[in-house]
Amino acid sequence: MTAVINIGSLNIDIVYTLEHIVRPGETLTSRSRAVHCGGKGANQSVALARAGVRVLHAGKVGPDGGELVSTLRGAGVDVSLIETGTEPSGHAVIMVDDAADNAIILFPGANHQLDDAFLDRVFAAAVPGDWILLQNEVNDPGRMMRRARAAGLRCAFNFAPFDPAAELPLECLDLLIVNEIEGAGVAGVDAPGAILEILSRRYPETLVVLTLGAAGALAARGAERFRAASPPVTPVDTTAAGDTFIGYFLAGTLEAMEPAAALSFACRAAAIAVTRAGAAESIPERQEIG
Repeated sequence: MTAVINIGSLNIDIVYTLEHIVRPGETLTSRSRAVHCGGKGANQSVALARAGVRVLHAGKVGPDGGELVSTLRGAGVDVSLIETGTEPSGHAVIMVDDAADNAIILFPGANHQLDDAFLDRVFAAAVPGDWILLQNEVNDPGRMMRRARAAGLRCAFNFAPFDPAAELPLECLDLLIVNEIEGAGVAGVDAPGAILEILSRRYPETLVVLTLGAAGALAARGAERFRAASPPVTPVDTTAAGDTFIGYFLAGTLEAMEPAAALSFACRAAAIAVTRAGAAESIPERQEIG
């Protein structure tokens, strides 16, 4: 059975609900505080598992990361490639406002301690046909892209958070997923159609997916174009919407769905996630997707 090895972040999320996102120089009293298990990597592993994919999460936590590991295990994720180091686990401070928009402060911690010895163990667990999934919350994803290509593995990358200083071999990718902000950063233009045109010309062998929030998602591979709408919902918290989309889109791809069908599948899953508070706990089970 094809597996996804997700070399991804593991974060303790501290979530505050506020009337609006704090402005420079402003102090606000939050309405509530909650602590969740998250990180883009962890959330995407949960989404993959709930979509029915065999997923191994590869990453590092600190001595404070036991609940992160147990949460993934409880979601059906293989945690045998997670290691515990001496650095604190990554954590994020998340502000969620009345419009369900969010702002996030990220501390990478153990997520930036992935060295060559760790990667040797991870890639030794892969077999031909497996996928490597990456995000930009771990150190040196470019090294991992090159290793995946050299090993004959398929590789997907979510360029989140976007880093304008990153020099990454995106031509090594089979799948690149970005939102509008990330896509604009990579392509150097703002309009969604132009983003897709530039990236599909630059990386003609890569399936490029551009998520548009409530407006759905677009995709391109070479001259081919695909689109899907998102079901209308009333959002509560958009924190894990993109991670849900990615997990379900990759699940659809592994099931040999056509790109348009995989986009629609992923949009429906993400639409459910935004109606619930939290990160990993907001991600729907496969049977909930209509």
